[in-house]
Amino acid sequence: MKNKLTDDQLLTLIRSVFSPQQSDTNIAIITDVPNEKRKDHERWQERRRIVYEWYSQLSTLREKLQFERVDLYMYENAESNNADLPEMFYRINTIEEPVTAELLPSMGDPVAHRTVLDEINIILSPTEYSATAPLKILGKQFPFRAATMPGFSRAMIPALGLDYQKVHERVMTLKKRLDDTRSATVQFAADGKTYELFFDLRHRKAHASSGLIREKGTAGNLPSGETYIVPYEGENEGDPSTTEGILPVRFGKDLLLFHIKNNRTHTIKGSGDVSEEQKKFLQEEPAYGNIAELGLGILDSFGITSVGSVLLDEKLGLHVALGRSEHFGGIIGPKSFNNPKNVIHMDYVYVPSLQPEITVKFARLQYDSGNEETIMENSKYIV
Repeated sequence: MKNKLTDDQLLTLIRSVFSPQQSDTNIAIITDVPNEKRKDHERWQERRRIVYEWYSQLSTLREKLQFERVDLYMYENAESNNADLPEMFYRINTIEEPVTAELLPSMGDPVAHRTVLDEINIILSPTEYSATAPLKILGKQFPFRAATMPGFSRAMIPALGLDYQKVHERVMTLKKRLDDTRSATVQFAADGKTYELFFDLRHRKAHASSGLIREKGTAGNLPSGETYIVPYEGENEGDPSTTEGILPVRFGKDLLLFHIKNNRTHTIKGSGDVSEEQKKFLQEEPAYGNIAELGLGILDSFGITSVGSVLLDEKLGLHVALGRSEHFGGIIGPKSFNNPKNVIHMDYVYVPSLQPEITVKFARLQYDSGNEETIMENSKYIV
């Protein structure tokens, strides 16, 4: 089958990403399933086929990995990216299709998700809706290591075959730069005009998502290949955030301009149906307008191309996220949203294959030392 991991590739992936130790006795695959509000579709079905393949392979490879158990859990989807997980998982005993939330009780045994996370050492989580934020938060309470894979598809499998030690080294060089940075300026070009966004990066350290998930209590995306930082959100009294400017985002034919001050989107300008939808959502959920992340993906330089899913595409180049940030060390979490079903962390990625009519003219870092460095020109890294 095209884009299918061989047993040797799956072994190498688990060993290189997680570096299992003698104390690691089990591994689990955890995935979400459709319900009445979020209907099934072909990509979701294909992801479950991948899940079944990996579960079968890992069960066969269990002794080579020195695991005592390989488990498969399913849960009713959370209905939006990075929303909190439901209280109940189901340990699947029978693999069959179709799968819906209503059928889970007939397919497996209910287990509180906290019990699962307390028992499981290593987790693969290919899901429809991202579980990255909740698993990062839960990782502070439980000793698992989790690879979150929202929107995973077969097209991403080649990215699982990268040398993640080399990916790690490149990511860490950019992380060190962000750690020493007090601010960043990104200038965009779109429709013959330029737009600039200044990021206040004080009081923050960067995070690395390099594909090595080896510390207990950690969760990260796979495929991986980025460093990212949460802009300062003004939580210190008397010290407002100075993040300010305009973020252009292309939605199909429509160019929308997010006007930002004090790290929050206060106005969205543009026309068309998408513009009205975005304006309405911002009005209903002001927390969506929070600038939650400045990310620097690097997989473009490893020959990986867009597959139409944020999980992989954000790792290709520069991206900016809106919404939830507390899973990255910020202050905006589920309680910041008026409706728990609207909790969101949305990445907008600036590479030619995804937003060909918007160019990153430059990305420039201002260091604590007072020096500046341009790290990107014309959407390409120059460092």
